[in-house]
Amino acid sequence: MSVIQRHALVLFSFVSHQLFLRCLVEICLMHPLDVVKTRFQIQRGTGDPNSYKSLGDCFRTIFRNEGIFGFYKGILPPIVAETPKRAVKFFTFEQYKKLLNLTPLSPGLALSAAGLGAGLTEAVVVNPFEVVKVSLQANRDAFKEQPSSFAQARRIIKSDGFGLKGLNKGLTSTLGRHGVFNMIYFGFYFNVKDAIPTNPDPTLEFLRKFTIGLVSGTISSCVNIPFDVAKSRIQGPQPVPGEIKYRTCFQTVALVSREKGVPSFLNTGETYKTAWSM
Repeated sequence: MSVIQRHALVLFSFVSHQLFLRCLVEICLMHPLDVVKTRFQIQRGTGDPNSYKSLGDCFRTIFRNEGIFGFYKGILPPIVAETPKRAVKFFTFEQYKKLLNLTPLSPGLALSAAGLGAGLTEAVVVNPFEVVKVSLQANRDAFKEQPSSFAQARRIIKSDGFGLKGLNKGLTSTLGRHGVFNMIYFGFYFNVKDAIPTNPDPTLEFLRKFTIGLVSGTISSCVNIPFDVAKSRIQGPQPVPGEIKYRTCFQTVALVSREKGVPSFLNTGETYKTAWSM
């Protein structure tokens, strides 16, 4: 191995470790909000005596009944998936961007289309992990009574297989969630960033990029919330055991809209989802 190859290997190892540590810290900090978001998205409504009445009630109930570790149910799947998920997203984004630059699309549309392609590719990678994560987050038993992530994955595979009824349940919703989010995020972020002049002051330049990223993530999360709600309802426990109520992405979106109204999507964990997306 040449000196250049050794240096490249050391650099790659350093960057990989830094990325993993950054992802690990982010997941540990934000996972409690993701658990709360999922609980709100799958609860049956105010008529259910077990429904959470507010954000504070949800936190208190989980802490009282499931302990502090209840907020970290299903944390292993995102930890395992996060680094390859991000690598796939950003690598494929660059590849799609190169390909789309050869087309007559405008640069702005090309960036959005590349984001869409990257999001769809990312969704295929993460969906099995999402199925396991949501099923664990929905479990209201005490943390020590809950099966491990691997045991839950084995149970899903044994019961329903790897297909669209098993470990890849809710794939269309996950495709919609990640595709729409990344299409809007990358398209908005890069187009607005290029439109607003850079600032020579490092602090103001940081604030410029931070604000653009914050607005991009907020808009993307608000637009893709129907897909996220549909994903949670399909991958989570059905309201009546043994009866499949939420079958497909658009059937679930239509059903929730008809039963609870379109504004209900904004009341099913949107605030917590937006914070998670940041």
